[in-house]
Amino acid sequence: MTPPTSAFSVPEHVVPVRKAVHRFLTERVEPVEHALDFRSDDSRELLSELQSQAKREGLWALGHPAEIGGGGMPFLDYVYVNEIQGRSDFGQYALGTWTLQDSLMLSRHATGECRDRFLGPLVQGKVWPSFAMTEPDVASSDPTRLTTSARLDGGEWVLNGRKWFITGAGDAAFTTVLCRTEPDDAPPHRAFSLIVVPTDTPGYRIVRETPVLGIASGHYELAFDDVRVPAGYLLGERGAGFAIAQERLGPGRIFHCMRWLGQAQRAFELMCERLNTRTLRGAPLGERQLMQRHVFESWAQIQSCRLLTLDAASRIDRGGDARVEIGAIKVVGARMLHDVIDRAVQVHGAAGLTDDTPLSRMYRAARAGRIYDGPDEVHVVNVARRLLREFQRGDGWDFGS
Repeated sequence: MTPPTSAFSVPEHVVPVRKAVHRFLTERVEPVEHALDFRSDDSRELLSELQSQAKREGLWALGHPAEIGGGGMPFLDYVYVNEIQGRSDFGQYALGTWTLQDSLMLSRHATGECRDRFLGPLVQGKVWPSFAMTEPDVASSDPTRLTTSARLDGGEWVLNGRKWFITGAGDAAFTTVLCRTEPDDAPPHRAFSLIVVPTDTPGYRIVRETPVLGIASGHYELAFDDVRVPAGYLLGERGAGFAIAQERLGPGRIFHCMRWLGQAQRAFELMCERLNTRTLRGAPLGERQLMQRHVFESWAQIQSCRLLTLDAASRIDRGGDARVEIGAIKVVGARMLHDVIDRAVQVHGAAGLTDDTPLSRMYRAARAGRIYDGPDEVHVVNVARRLLREFQRGDGWDFGS
């Protein structure tokens, strides 16, 4: 008898590729995570081999549109696959999907030489992207306060400023920079633009790699000192930086949350295995009620967050902006990830603090989730304001819509 399906069951046509991705992650990627630091030649060769295997097996860049060389999976189908590849931080690199947001952005808004130079190699995994928004001396949760600027001088943009926590900049071929291009009297959300800056441009300088909770993180501080790039490296129109960034970040937060769910599910598996195999006074730890509570709370958080995230993804797929739902899952997802991994660490005891399991690295990475892509506080306030405005207009909020 076929079991009943829910509204958010994995579609039948997605199940085979989802299983293939799961096998690839658990059999190829997870066993070699300890060697994938992206720093040594051996590590780079190992990653390159994993990428070649993914391409041969038809698992490469699944969510990228087919017209730019990707696998062409529809957005909502790919969401279910992204959940699985999120089990490992290295899954997106091995499967060629870490470039998805930047590839879509360039596909929609880059033109001429900039598009020709970077888009194809980006989808193929031959070059790495980076995106520069936050700044060290500015409360970047209010992006209208950003100070990095660009002025048009003849046929070139001249950029000056500093950015930090720029993921992947150390290996990137280019950095897309959000900077002020319009005069002081321009409306704040029409005063900024996105400009693509090749990392080999004179004046582009990596100041340092910024450690996160004691580990080298792949996040960098950058300086732009009279950096000159062609005028055609502007994405979209002048002053459209925020609109394009929001277009990039909305689906990106869905992908973040689905990957977090994959990480949390892996931590949940490790916790349950530990509770069934570790004994205390002749009985499995899992027979202890306090330990059973860890299982219950973790399952409930994972399932609740999963349904919230799939609902947000479904609304985007239907053409809605889903701003309330996306803001909510960013907060709920980050909390869920931290809490589930925290319980798994607790269940493993001292071993959970070591690198004998992936939990210690997962735990450190999870804490950052409550800050990047907007701190929790910003999303809480924005969601609450939107909900209150609905009631002020007399519309209320229909939870069944």
